[in-house]
Amino acid sequence: MSTLDLAGYLVAVLMTAVALWRMPAALWGDEEDRRRRALWGCYAGFAAALWTKTEFVRTTLNDSPVTDLAVLIKHYTATIAILAILSYIVAIYGRYPDRGAVPRHVRFARLVQRVAAKASVATLILLTVLFFTVVDRSVPSDRFVSDHAGQPGATLYMTVFYVYLGAASAVCAYQWKLATADATARHLRVGLSMMTAAMFIGVAYTASRTLFMWVSVVDQPSVEFADTFDKVTEAGQVLLFVLFAVGASLPAFSTGLRRARLWRAQARLHPLWRELMTAFPEQPFAPPASLLREVTRFDTPADLRVDRWSADIADAVEKLRHYAPGHLADAARTAAAEDTADPDERGPRTDAHWIRAALAAHAEGVPAGPAAPATDPRQAEDQEGEVAWLVRVAAACRTIPAARTTAVLAAARAGEAAATPNSPEQPTR
Repeated sequence: MSTLDLAGYLVAVLMTAVALWRMPAALWGDEEDRRRRALWGCYAGFAAALWTKTEFVRTTLNDSPVTDLAVLIKHYTATIAILAILSYIVAIYGRYPDRGAVPRHVRFARLVQRVAAKASVATLILLTVLFFTVVDRSVPSDRFVSDHAGQPGATLYMTVFYVYLGAASAVCAYQWKLATADATARHLRVGLSMMTAAMFIGVAYTASRTLFMWVSVVDQPSVEFADTFDKVTEAGQVLLFVLFAVGASLPAFSTGLRRARLWRAQARLHPLWRELMTAFPEQPFAPPASLLREVTRFDTPADLRVDRWSADIADAVEKLRHYAPGHLADAARTAAAEDTADPDERGPRTDAHWIRAALAAHAEGVPAGPAAPATDPRQAEDQEGEVAWLVRVAAACRTIPAARTTAVLAAARAGEAAATPNSPEQPTR
């Protein structure tokens, strides 16, 4: 198997994997989400076309009773995929009111889509007629363009397909280049840039192969040159599909990475959240359960669950202030300084020592009293910053042994007793 054939299998697997990944959202998503359906149709069409280009499928179909059948199926599926691309371009612009100004590039995209729908039908009919009438299929081919170089019938057939493919590639390149300039999110800008580059490769691919076919009619090229040209342009097409598949998937990959970060935050926050909610069972909406049970409550999105847990932890810490000794914050800071010399790590460890000792005091059953001072207040820039801090606190909590917590609580009580030697006896907190 040649390197080019191996690359053909790999890119076919890549496009198929992306199509399968996006299929649930396309089939069972919101009925109004035309964008996902159009993009999935594009992936599915190109995946089918790419499989017909692989060595095993190509040779099997070409040697079937319908000679060179792989070529016709490839062009059918690619034409449908191209129509899906143009539908995707229109869908990503969203809807505009019936009355009012519509941007020129949006009007252009809508016009192209309407023309393309009719052109695709005409292209499929014309390709079918030419394939069964003027294309010389007396001998099965392996590389259609190089094997039919110099044949007027095959040249006319390929010209029809390449004109359709090249025009669609040019439109996509133009529209996505405009969208790239307007994109604010980095992952979206990178993805659109990759898709734009893929379409420019598509324009060069169709133009060069069309020119090659017509020049070959006038001057028959050598077998070596035709084979080399076919392999070079096929390698360019492999790069095209890789850029397109990865570029169109980057926004979804970004969403997937965000979900992965949320799942990781849940896993790290859960032990601390569950321990606090067990201490104050009246606080959560439902009794705290295992991590597996919590993350499989599909009625609550992961981001809302993390936000709720963060709020629950903050509320529980506020309640713990009524059970913590007055000097616990000082004792927690001292313990954190003893644990690490890194100033960046002292903050989370201070909070962790305070929470652990306050929970221990609460577990002893001491009565609630005036609110003790908390640790140094922090000002998180946003909710993500607050979650990131709590994740660090939860990680520090897991490293504090029970004996260390007992010592911190004892130091806090000793400091409180030393500060008020002549005061009447108070309940130990």
